[in-house]
Amino acid sequence: MVKCYHITTRNHQKNIGSKREISKKKSRKNEKQKTKNRKTGLPARRQGEESGMSMLKAGRAIRTILLCTGLAMALFACGGKQGAEKSTEKQSGKNTEQSGEKETEKQEGEETSFTVGFDQEFPPMGFVDSKGGYTGYDLELAEEVAKRLNKKFVPKPINWDAKDLELNSGNIDCIWNGFTMEDREDKYTFVGPYMANKQVFVVKEEGIQSVSDLKGKTVEVQKDSSGLTALNRDENKSLKDSFSSLVEVGDYQSAMMDLETGACDAVCMDSVVAEYQIKSTKKPFRILKDSLSEEKYGIGFKKGNTALSDAVKKTLLEMKEDGTVDKITEKWFGTKDSFVLQ
Repeated sequence: MVKCYHITTRNHQKNIGSKREISKKKSRKNEKQKTKNRKTGLPARRQGEESGMSMLKAGRAIRTILLCTGLAMALFACGGKQGAEKSTEKQSGKNTEQSGEKETEKQEGEETSFTVGFDQEFPPMGFVDSKGGYTGYDLELAEEVAKRLNKKFVPKPINWDAKDLELNSGNIDCIWNGFTMEDREDKYTFVGPYMANKQVFVVKEEGIQSVSDLKGKTVEVQKDSSGLTALNRDENKSLKDSFSSLVEVGDYQSAMMDLETGACDAVCMDSVVAEYQIKSTKKPFRILKDSLSEEKYGIGFKKGNTALSDAVKKTLLEMKEDGTVDKITEKWFGTKDSFVLQ
């Protein structure tokens, strides 16, 4: 009995030891798992915090990169701007130098233009010849003046009622085309007078012998002409009012065609032009003895342009002295006495 109890007690103690051993093993296993968890894993909250920290660090890194990139681009832009400014300054200096060289060349005798505005329907002062070129008394004088001033002669046809706009805008240098000085002295700088002129009436019918016979007739005159100015004066108001109608046309050539066809009864125009038209066309026209007004021709420059006007006048007087003006005047009018510039 004693032996059996001993065995039983030993067996019981052995079982208790096994359980303790198993418990220790489980405890060690749990400890190992906790250590592993500490090494390889974190609680969800801790993981979220560290994830947020990582993103924050990444954002800071990106901002740092962008800031550095922006600074680099700004420095590059500043450098480029400075380079561009230096390039611009260099180019500007080069252009200034070239401009100065060109100005020096002009001062040393480079040819410049002399542009003359004229009515191309105003023979013999300026008109289109049979070959399509520009010719006339005034244009021939102007061309010779330009040659002596070492300038390129440029004849420019203009609408007569736009002559002031052409002159003031710089499209032309002067108006040189049988340009009446009367009532215009304060608007232009003139060279002249160089030729005398009158405003007259040209007719075709035999029944019109004096200005009084123009009562009830149709009269034509050029727009913005000295003839229209004369008709609008107070002393000629009664004569103007006696007309059946006063028609303004663009040029005298059109008016003369209307006179020939009977579309009008008389044309008020410059005597210089009227005499040339009758002589050259051999048409059955007549000039009435009673003139409307007497006037003189001048060369009109923009008000205040005395440098050019003085140079032109000086050259014309030199041409008169050496006989060139007399030759040209006699060619167009059959006499050298028409030119009166002094």
